Amino acid sequence: MQFNLVWRMLPAQASKEFIGVVDPMPFQCGEMFMPDKPGTIDVKQFWQAIGQRATGSTIVTARSENGPAGLLGLSATHLCADPPTVLVSVDKRTSALATILDARHFAINYLPSAQRALADMFGGKSDVKGADRFATASWTTLATGAPVLQGAVGAIDCELIETIERYNVVMILGRVVATSGDPKAVPLVHFRGGYLP
Repeated sequence: MQFNLVWRMLPAQASKEFIGVVDPMPFQCGEMFMPDKPGTIDVKQFWQAIGQRATGSTIVTARSENGPAGLLGLSATHLCADPPTVLVSVDKRTSALATILDARHFAINYLPSAQRALADMFGGKSDVKGADRFATASWTTLATGAPVLQGAVGAIDCELIETIERYNVVMILGRVVATSGDPKAVPLVHFRGGYLP
């Protein structure tokens, strides 16, 4: 069941006062996932919930002395605009993480709709692995030397400024030092484990 919460604006203050709950109404938004125990959900339920969010498909790249590396980065997002900073969550088991940490830079490449195969390849859904994946497309660089996909909808080039470890991920924070984009390109949008048409 879904409840409507009622708030009242208080004119003398810049805040709201909670008044109460009004009559419940039937849940109309699709299937509801209820945890077995209050306050917890399992991994499958978590990914089902996250999958309901449409997001631009991105490849996060870096280049060290050992060559280029990359990963499908569906958790890439902005952190703040002043100073311009972005955040990417990377599983600790991801082989590209070592390259990002060693290079102290990374680029976020927003994929065009024609690059489904490239997204799947960098997402581990191909026999092509490691640096060999870079041979399947054309790349350039901006400021840091991180690979930037030619024809990308957009690219954000970053210097690595901080890492935060939580559970099985490393959140990498980058200061944006250069950008590029193609205003006519159509983005590849990831949704519910696949792509929007």
